[in-house]
Amino acid sequence: MNFKHLFIYLFLLSGYTAFGQSTDSLPVISYDSYQEYEIGEVSVLGASFTDENAIVSLSGLKVGDRITIPGDRFSKAITKLYKLGLFTQVRILKSKQIGDVVYLTIEVQERPRLSKYNFTGVRKGQTESLNEKLEPFLIKGSSVTTNTKQNAINAIKKYYREKGFLDVEVSVAEAMDNEKTNSIALTFNVQTKDKVKIKDIQFVGNEEVKSSKLRRKMKNIHRKSKIFAKSRLVSKEYDEDKTAIIDYYNTIGYRDALISGDTIWRNDDGELMIRINLEEGTQYFFRNITWKGNTIHDNKVLSSYLGIEKGDVYNKELLDQRLHYSPDGRDVSSLYLDDGYLFFRVDPVEVAIDGDSIDIEMRILEGPQATIDKVDIRGNTITHEHVIRREVLTRPGNKFSRSDIVRSQRQIIALGFFDPEKMAMNTPINQERGTVDIEYVLEEKPSDQLELSAGWGGYSGVIGTLGFQFNNFSLRNVTNRKAWHPLPKGDGQKLSIRAQTNSRFYQSYNFNFTEPWLGGKKANSFSLGAQYSKFDRSLFSQGVLAIGSIYTGLGTQLKWPDDFFILSATMNIENIVLQDYAYGGFYYNGQGVSNGRFNNFSLRLNLARSTIFEPTFPRSGSRISVTAQLTPPYSFFNKLNYNGDISIQDRFHWLEYHKWRIDAEWYATLVGKLVFKASAKMGFLGYYNKEVGISPFERFELGGDGLSNQTIGIQGKDILSLRGYEVSDIAVNSNSIGGGNIFNKYSLELRYPISLEQNSTIFVLAFLDGGNSWLGGKNYRPFDLRRSSGLGLRVFLPMFGLLGFDYGFGWDKPSLITQGAKWTEFGKFSIVLGFEPD
Repeated sequence: MNFKHLFIYLFLLSGYTAFGQSTDSLPVISYDSYQEYEIGEVSVLGASFTDENAIVSLSGLKVGDRITIPGDRFSKAITKLYKLGLFTQVRILKSKQIGDVVYLTIEVQERPRLSKYNFTGVRKGQTESLNEKLEPFLIKGSSVTTNTKQNAINAIKKYYREKGFLDVEVSVAEAMDNEKTNSIALTFNVQTKDKVKIKDIQFVGNEEVKSSKLRRKMKNIHRKSKIFAKSRLVSKEYDEDKTAIIDYYNTIGYRDALISGDTIWRNDDGELMIRINLEEGTQYFFRNITWKGNTIHDNKVLSSYLGIEKGDVYNKELLDQRLHYSPDGRDVSSLYLDDGYLFFRVDPVEVAIDGDSIDIEMRILEGPQATIDKVDIRGNTITHEHVIRREVLTRPGNKFSRSDIVRSQRQIIALGFFDPEKMAMNTPINQERGTVDIEYVLEEKPSDQLELSAGWGGYSGVIGTLGFQFNNFSLRNVTNRKAWHPLPKGDGQKLSIRAQTNSRFYQSYNFNFTEPWLGGKKANSFSLGAQYSKFDRSLFSQGVLAIGSIYTGLGTQLKWPDDFFILSATMNIENIVLQDYAYGGFYYNGQGVSNGRFNNFSLRLNLARSTIFEPTFPRSGSRISVTAQLTPPYSFFNKLNYNGDISIQDRFHWLEYHKWRIDAEWYATLVGKLVFKASAKMGFLGYYNKEVGISPFERFELGGDGLSNQTIGIQGKDILSLRGYEVSDIAVNSNSIGGGNIFNKYSLELRYPISLEQNSTIFVLAFLDGGNSWLGGKNYRPFDLRRSSGLGLRVFLPMFGLLGFDYGFGWDKPSLITQGAKWTEFGKFSIVLGFEPD
């Protein structure tokens, strides 16, 4: 159909209304004799929804044309109009004749138009999905043909068959819509019947690989016996699984393996049976690997990066990975691409096959080095460009480097301002100039967090929390009123303010500001903060605890051993006031610490290395941190007699200790989206002077859900979660001891994401934990751990931070061991609010 006819056809569908007269008196053209006429007029009858002018134009009959009656002009015109699919009947009538001038009328009977459609036998949740599937076929106001209905039925059947309902039956019923002229409503009756599951998947011809292993390579199609796996047959997924089987054979040397055929049938119970016929062929091995065309790196260097030796099993996938891209950076291409050779190419050619041995020749085209011309950043609608550029290692004028691009992408993601799933990168090349442009395409995501709650606690009075954290704050634009949306943003600074009150019983105020690039030229961070908390239990004769502190810190990114290391130093001045306090569990040598004013002046040094660039849901990388928190050794230069009769207030008026922490965690993607996490934490609180002893403050309290001191009102300790256990389940936390000075904690987790959208990150996890705390080196038993296991859920909402829970079973709870409690009595819920517990 040419453009002219297409244009006319669109007018036919436009539905202009026309009024026609009765055709009872119109004569039918006689075909008894041949005679030539001139067309004087062409009119249309019966077209209520179709444009009359378009019908006339598409018929090919024009006023002034000379036609022969009878002739083929009428039959061609009728055929053209029928092909439109808009009419059930088309006739051409002679309305009148004056001399040799004939007046024609095209009479049509229009097909009914679709007004609406619905379903029966369909669950409510599936209706929206079905509507999407039927959009290409069912358009309201369009003509309803047999093909239209059949296409819709086929789409519905396909939808249900992909869900395992292979025996689904679909019928359609028409009903005139009395509310609209010449319109019908369609009702699709769906009978899904039972799901048809796969009883068995059999393999024939597999002598070297067990059938069970081949079935595990099928990620989409499973037998019904497999736990948590869907058992259904979808053609596209089945084809993908067959390809995966051959790909696996290729990785173990069977490069000629193929599927010679497959059979699918139903057994007597109606279940599916699948039989796949295999031809494994010969297992091949690498023999001689030679290099050709390399002038920059010699054969020995290239072979060491390739890492494939003579006699290794032939593996095309591994060969491609070692040549082009390996996640660990040990591939041949990285040697060249990280040194500017953007046009580098290597082609492995099989030059000889001798029995089961293959000789490979690596043909290299090194090409010239490429220089970066422009670096563009797009999509940063909130974050100022300089914040992004200082994280980017690709600079104009530098040689092209693939590793710099990968690192730059990771560092941009680590900012937390952009959606990692939407990040893209373009590298347009100018071969004539030998340059390349780097373009980072970003999409901002919400990064600020708000905490707001209020209520009436009855006897305790007003309960409320107001807090906000701006992770992309801009201090320099505070005086610029136009930049307030609602606060100035875009410079990557962090501002956090939080206030919490439980009326007279508890109050807490926190402030923190961090500048990650002090001065704007180097990654030197500056932080400043203050906090004050007061826990008042005097109404219950348990006294008052108040702690106030001010701290400031500096950090810098190191160049050695590599630039993943960060060194920071924080100076903290803290004042602790106790007034008849008998609720917090501070003890020294079995004696409770309930009164006094204590000062804690410390320097905290931290050396950390992190290769984790996705803070919300890490999938790879590691983080290790070594921390030392030191106070001056006051006892070395003051004149106090610590062996004499000295009060606890005087002994610890200025706290004296050295405190050490080692924290490590590691992430790896196992398969698909399943992520494995392993972590270890260890701590030690020591003293300079044995006569002074272990400080009653700054100890480790292991157990519970590890919620922050701001939430539970207990400070002066490191509070560490141990899922499945209460604080009281750890012996060293008893009222006569007051926490340990040594702790070990280990954790293993399997994590699986449900959603990784920018507006919500949701994942589930299963965990194994083990940990314990001790007071005194003589009591330290590193293998005496309190073990637990369980399940958890995490939800990260940009506006509110991290929310979640864990349900853990403590396998070594005292009540289980000594009292024989039921298994239902040693499970414990732990709440996660705002951050992952320590």
